[in-house]
Amino acid sequence: MSDTLDADAIAALFTRSDGSYLCARWGRPVVPVVFGVGDASLPVFKGAFEALGQLSGHPVAETDPELGANLMVFMVRDWAELAEVPGLERLIPDLVALLDRLTAAEANQYRIFRFDAAGGIKAAFVLLRLDAHLAAVPAEVLALAQATQTWLLWSDTAFADAAPLAQAGGRVILRPDIAGVIRAAYDPVLPVAATDPAHALRLAARITAPQ
Repeated sequence: MSDTLDADAIAALFTRSDGSYLCARWGRPVVPVVFGVGDASLPVFKGAFEALGQLSGHPVAETDPELGANLMVFMVRDWAELAEVPGLERLIPDLVALLDRLTAAEANQYRIFRFDAAGGIKAAFVLLRLDAHLAAVPAEVLALAQATQTWLLWSDTAFADAAPLAQAGGRVILRPDIAGVIRAAYDPVLPVAATDPAHALRLAARITAPQ
């Protein structure tokens, strides 16, 4: 696998199943909080978010002035548990209906994004159900995967054929080609959100430009 992607491959990462293009990055410092994991796993998740912050040059902070925390990860054994989380229905409209759909689909993960006036990400909610598959995934792999998939608004089909992580030297890392896209998307010259597929050309140019 190449360490870089061409413009067409980049565009596919942000072209949704309905054919529309949308790439958005965080428009404010990311303030993550994780619920439902053991004390040993909390530093693992924190480290994954901080690693994405260092990669992208985007700050990870201790508090958000509007929301307190703006990237919330909820890990449960059964979707019904989320219905009992105080105040969650205020953050996620139609929560009960969503949980019913996730249960019917036997889904094990779901991500919800909120956006600011400029189209940048201002909040994300990651819902994880620890079924047999996710329970078998090491915490550091799960944390890095979720951090990667919330650092940009990827297409709903972006990683259907290939995960954003890869094996290297006996450990799991972020794929270099995906890391390059993330770095490029956080170039301050680029807009926080773009709907024109030509945006992928600008990303490709930054990935291939001499460092």
